[in-house]
Amino acid sequence: MKLPRRFFQPLATGAPAPFRDLPVKLERMIHFVPPHNDKVRARVPDLAATVDVVLGNLEDAVPVDQKEAARKGFVAMAQATDFAASGTGLWTRINALNSPWILDDLFEIVSQVGDKLDVVMVPKVEGPWDIHYIDQLLAQLEAKHGVGKPILVHAILETAEGVANVDAIASASPRMHGMSLGPADLAASRGMKTTRVGGGHPDYRVIADPTSDGAARASAQQDLWHYTIAKMVDACMANGLKAFYGPFGDFSDGDACEAQFRNAFLMGCAGAWTLHPNQVAIAKRVFAPDPAEVAFAMRIVEAMPDGTGAVMLDGKMQDDATWKQAKVIVDLARLVAEKDPELAQTYGLK
Repeated sequence: MKLPRRFFQPLATGAPAPFRDLPVKLERMIHFVPPHNDKVRARVPDLAATVDVVLGNLEDAVPVDQKEAARKGFVAMAQATDFAASGTGLWTRINALNSPWILDDLFEIVSQVGDKLDVVMVPKVEGPWDIHYIDQLLAQLEAKHGVGKPILVHAILETAEGVANVDAIASASPRMHGMSLGPADLAASRGMKTTRVGGGHPDYRVIADPTSDGAARASAQQDLWHYTIAKMVDACMANGLKAFYGPFGDFSDGDACEAQFRNAFLMGCAGAWTLHPNQVAIAKRVFAPDPAEVAFAMRIVEAMPDGTGAVMLDGKMQDDATWKQAKVIVDLARLVAEKDPELAQTYGLK
């Protein structure tokens, strides 16, 4: 446990001081790119202008004999593209802590593109001890290579142990950026009986009580991930972090992807992973507030400039609690408007 007075001290001599507050950035989608694929990597400069975050994936989906190529491809991609010019984040998902590739991932990437790297995504985080290890190592590498700003850490919740320790993970380091739900690995870790990557399952349902006339009983599909997303959101928001939904594996089912993303958005997630180009438009649509909601939220904020008292709008009472709800929506709309001129005009924030 880090004591309060030492919590924000650098963990290595010469390392940059940790952020006390997260940088305010729009991160509706974390778009995964396979850096070992030359054709995909060549499209990254154009891609960077269309997404909020580009992530070079070094872990799952990269064959063992391509791990080194993926690492080198990520470095080349980072060096060749000016992500800051488009306000796009540059992330990488490193290999798992129990893999033989993680040290080379961090040593080579921080030494060569550490000043351009915003976030390291760490898979299969099981407890605060995993974050402490990465925290110390990154500080040492930042100091050694003169990196001027702290590289943040993003944890993936994809084991039962990680979910059980979610609060301790969230508070483990000021380097923490947020967390993502990893439903496929988590399903395996829990012994869940599904082969789907995210989304619902037709057999996970509730059924109405039988009626005396023997009529067909109503039934509704439920959300397998509701509990875990809620637990992750609470841990993240309590610690000033961001929560994200992870992958949705069925690229052919845009409606189901949108429904899963929207559930996560309404529950407090800031964004989701996009694994296919057709999911980018879905994430942009879902993780931006509805224009009608923005308009009403702005009326609440304007009617209660200091957030105190109570007013009536359209027959509904608004008070300090609804002012806070409205402020969440208005603040997000302003952030979206800065990057999306079309939505800025729709929101009336041009």
